[in-house]
Amino acid sequence: MPIQTLPSHLINQIAAGEVVERPASVVKELVENSLDAGAGSITVEIDAGGTRLIRIIDDGCGIERDQLTSALARHATSKIGSLEDLENINSLGFRGEALPSIASVSRLSLISRLTGADCAWRLQARQDTDPVPDALPQGTQVEVLELFYNVPARKKFLRTENTEYKHIETLFKNMALSHPAVAFRLVHNQKVVYQLPSVRSDDDHYRRLASLCGKSFAESLVEIDVSSDNLRLQGWVALPTFNRSQADMQYFFVNQRMVRDKLISHAVRQAYQDVLFHGRHPAYVLSLTMDAQQLDVNVHPQKHEVRFRDSREVHDFLFRSLHQALGRIQPEQQIESPGFALAGHIPASAPTQSGLSFQPPPRGDRSAAVSEQMQSYAALLHSGTETDSAAAAQPSLPPLGYAIAQLKGIYILAENGDGLIVVDMHAAHERIVYERMKQNAAEEDVIAQPLLVPIGFNVSRAEGDLVEENTELFEHLGFNVERLGPEQIRLRAVPALLKNADCEQLLRDVLADLIEHGRSQRIEQYQNEILGTMACHASVRANRLLSIDEMNALLRDIEQTERSGQCNHGRPTWKQLSLEQLDKLFLRGQ
Repeated sequence: MPIQTLPSHLINQIAAGEVVERPASVVKELVENSLDAGAGSITVEIDAGGTRLIRIIDDGCGIERDQLTSALARHATSKIGSLEDLENINSLGFRGEALPSIASVSRLSLISRLTGADCAWRLQARQDTDPVPDALPQGTQVEVLELFYNVPARKKFLRTENTEYKHIETLFKNMALSHPAVAFRLVHNQKVVYQLPSVRSDDDHYRRLASLCGKSFAESLVEIDVSSDNLRLQGWVALPTFNRSQADMQYFFVNQRMVRDKLISHAVRQAYQDVLFHGRHPAYVLSLTMDAQQLDVNVHPQKHEVRFRDSREVHDFLFRSLHQALGRIQPEQQIESPGFALAGHIPASAPTQSGLSFQPPPRGDRSAAVSEQMQSYAALLHSGTETDSAAAAQPSLPPLGYAIAQLKGIYILAENGDGLIVVDMHAAHERIVYERMKQNAAEEDVIAQPLLVPIGFNVSRAEGDLVEENTELFEHLGFNVERLGPEQIRLRAVPALLKNADCEQLLRDVLADLIEHGRSQRIEQYQNEILGTMACHASVRANRLLSIDEMNALLRDIEQTERSGQCNHGRPTWKQLSLEQLDKLFLRGQ
């Protein structure tokens, strides 16, 4: 076949193959146009999962009558006009391909009314007619009927109506979470699914989060707001105790653009590395704001991916911000959820015992001990003592309160201002010991253990260059490694804690991380695994009876220890049962 120029309709359909993957792709492109038009309210109406109808209505700035035809022309856009604009993109859309591509595989009509205009104007795509007047209020409406009606091969690849709707719903959630100031409405098969007013206060924000992500997510949030140079991270992460079996509640936006990026996922995963149970995934809604010139958004036809000019800086900023944020979560903040901020309270110092606490009954004559305890309860009810008054003054109690008993040699029961605290004493002490071991290891230089027989092995030329360029880094990590040739290195010493590890594979993993992410935490991870095992053996064991003083000392240590809400394996170390929950158990007030 000779070389020939393709007809315009075929060019548009080829472009549609890149831009319009499924109905959700159409919704994405059209809603992004509405947001770029400054819309304060956007309605998404769909029928049959978007295959029969997609209608997007906004109250944005609108399009002039004379420019409606240009809006449906390929490579026509008002969002960029020069190379400088392309290097500093602040809009969501900019390619100028969406409308003509969608129109090439559907029956598309466009209605728009410019701010202050006497009427709106309607234009039917792919028809050689002029715009006609319409009664639409200010803004724009794009209606897409019978998607892929003229491309049956593409239509065969669509899934069921419910599956296509779920893709649209996921996209809708992303848009509504990334643009809280905009009111959103989603209608499917003439039924209103979401009606989200614009966010004007913190309460509005939590209501939107609860509507889109669930009440339990909204009730377990840590607010993030961290800045560094030209980077700012805002949003919410769920407490590690709120986690998912899949990565289905992870929303990340860069300059309000939803993205899927391996570097971002890696940084977040590293920040959660020793507070999540094995195989579980964190939940978060996070937004990174940065200089547009430091970001390339033009690397994917559907604009799902981005490229950072300084990826290592971004990775380190995200990891450091989230890691420190999770470490600063205090027990009283978890009790005060939903939606507490990181600039929260610092736990107050507390005495080591309380007049309300009592010793577990001895294993001898239990009936006599119970009788004595009941008498002490009766005395407290009528005493009006200072101790009783102090217990009633809830703000004076420390976050985890004071110990009152030990259950089965496993759990500590404590009373705080909100009700009952139940502590898994082994899990809690394990985290305390582990964090202290990590702190001691961080404050001391890594001890290198010379190998009796140095290990030589082959690497790629790029890995060899890394070894030669990062000698000081490897020494800091506890490695003594040298380059013997272009593709050969020799390992002479390893960190003492890791002397029994597979040293060659460990070093290869470190090199792989350096190539992909510009940094590696493999050494820290391996060391932490060993420290975690040591902490487990060093912590208080189950079935050991503790005195009230010992229990209260453990409670105070929990309040002052980073990440104390979970053990090293991600299991919770304590739980709060509020008076409201206890009342429900016993049907009080019903």
